[in-house]
Amino acid sequence: MPKTPLIELRNISYTYAYNTSPVLQNLNFSVSEKQIGIIGSNGCGKTTFFQIIVGLLAPDKGELLFQGKSVKNKADLRNLRKEVGFLFQSSDDQLFSPTVIEDVAFGPLNLGFSPVEAKRIAVETLAELGLSGFEDRITHRLSGGEKKLVALATILAMKPKLLLLDEPTNNLDPRTRKCLIDILQGLNLYQIIISHDWDFLNQTNSTLYQIEHGHIHRCEEDHIHVHSHIHRAGDHPHRHD
Repeated sequence: MPKTPLIELRNISYTYAYNTSPVLQNLNFSVSEKQIGIIGSNGCGKTTFFQIIVGLLAPDKGELLFQGKSVKNKADLRNLRKEVGFLFQSSDDQLFSPTVIEDVAFGPLNLGFSPVEAKRIAVETLAELGLSGFEDRITHRLSGGEKKLVALATILAMKPKLLLLDEPTNNLDPRTRKCLIDILQGLNLYQIIISHDWDFLNQTNSTLYQIEHGHIHRCEEDHIHVHSHIHRAGDHPHRHD
């Protein structure tokens, strides 16, 4: 029998109140591959797509399924969010505690771990990401790259099965970008990454999808590639013969 997808979207449509046409329309998608990249022009619905997956937005029509079961109520959403982590574009929207250790331990505490166990998990997670010694750092005083890695630690401390990353390399310095690539390459969990950074997608994803005109479709394999010259308009797939 075929394996049940972790997440499935069936005939999903969504329209913002300020818009007259849907940003997503009869969209179908399932998470069955470990590493997926998502591309698309600005405003095409990529972040909306993620927000529907984690229940931050409710679709106008269609069905969200988690492990084969329709997500219909708050209890279903709680079960989904235990397994799906969402790294926002801006880390400042994700970090809210005074210190790093408090931020990273927050998720395990919400999962029912004791304060001692939650702190242990947080310390171990920070160490795995090369952030040992950050425990007592003041969160709002971290650099942008440090905040991004700490925000990732807050998610990984909850041991999710699926990781959603929305433009994770925005404003990252080369060193932190390389660190993030190394971390993602070493994770054994499902990952979906929205990004305009082609070389980053090449190093972290095996499959590429594009959201366009409200729908999502799989791209040809030769759309992702590494090269060292500049395109004036690099928002769309292109190839070199």
